Amino acid sequence: MSLTPSRRRRRVGVVWGSLAAAVVTAVALYLPLTLLAPISTVAATAVAYTDPAPAPATIAWPAHGASAVAAVGFPGVRATNGSTAALPIASISKIITSLVVLEAKPIALDQPGPTVTFSSADAALVKKYQSMNGMTVPMAAGGSLSERDVMSVALVASANNYAEVLADWAFGSPTAFASAAKAWLLAHGFGQTTIVEPTGMSPSNVSTATDLVAIGQLALANPVIAKIVSTPTFSLAGVGILKNSNTLLGHDGVEGIKTGTLDQAGACLLFAAHYSIGGKTITVVGAVLGAVNHKALNTDVRAMLASVEAGFHEVKLASKGETFASYATPWKQKARAIATRAASIVVWSNPRVSSVISARNVSLPAKGAAAGRVTFTIGDQKITVPLALDHGFQDPGVWWRLTNPGTLMTASR
Repeated sequence: MSLTPSRRRRRVGVVWGSLAAAVVTAVALYLPLTLLAPISTVAATAVAYTDPAPAPATIAWPAHGASAVAAVGFPGVRATNGSTAALPIASISKIITSLVVLEAKPIALDQPGPTVTFSSADAALVKKYQSMNGMTVPMAAGGSLSERDVMSVALVASANNYAEVLADWAFGSPTAFASAAKAWLLAHGFGQTTIVEPTGMSPSNVSTATDLVAIGQLALANPVIAKIVSTPTFSLAGVGILKNSNTLLGHDGVEGIKTGTLDQAGACLLFAAHYSIGGKTITVVGAVLGAVNHKALNTDVRAMLASVEAGFHEVKLASKGETFASYATPWKQKARAIATRAASIVVWSNPRVSSVISARNVSLPAKGAAAGRVTFTIGDQKITVPLALDHGFQDPGVWWRLTNPGTLMTASR
């Protein structure tokens, strides 16, 4: 059946009307979907991190006896060389005597402590130790000094008579002191150390270099002993100026701790040195037993300390503004996740340094917005540095939205 012209025109009008309505509908739907669609988040691409890997440390060990070294706060710096047997320690014994006495008779750093009055038996100790070729300092019956001063003479001048008087005053008898020393050593886990008398004149006072390094750290942790052993000279009324027996004091960073000399022990030294590395103070504690003489011992200790100091490195982990991740949007905007601060760490030898970058996905962030963090791991230490964006992202605009519906639709799902 043929349509009349008027009916044909009406039908064409209907078709065009439907098409127009469809276009209007499509536009009405398309415009909001594209212009108002949310922007997808952008994931970061992490920058590869390279382990700094400094050179490994090598300690210049003495060729004789036994030696050990450690650094306070650096568990990785614990090494020993030579004999591991318990050896005579001579006057290093006086450090243990002082620690045992201060546990029983504690005094504050700025206080002298109780008065110790010398008896005629005390005064007679001068001849006793002189007959043994031991170090003494004059002592008069009826005289008196504070606990701190008696300890100072014993440690600075290594006076055997003052060490014995200090122990007898604190514990009442040599037997009581020996028992107290044994209990103290056991309580602190020094099973390789034996102290039978307070001076070190007995070769039965023995220890290992490893035990002595730990004992040296306890001595440094006691402010009274730490102050005394770092004193170059001590003025004693009626006697004069007493010089510290440790001739390394003040050289190569050395600030203590105690010398020892005995035929059966050779030349011995328990020492501590401080260094400033990367703005951090490093305290090294070491012990050497059984050297031929103190001149050779000092030479060995200086070489040993130099090698330990050279083994410390300041490792730069991050510089402020350093890039750790990058971002790129589909509409060609870019930004970097940068460190908000510098970070470094002082290490010994060459421990492995690793990093984990935790960067956030971002949408339309402002400049300086938080972008996550980077965490560095060095042994059992972790250092975290926050990251921020160096640029913000702008909305891509109408034209990009209208011409990239597929990207927008994907983001909307």
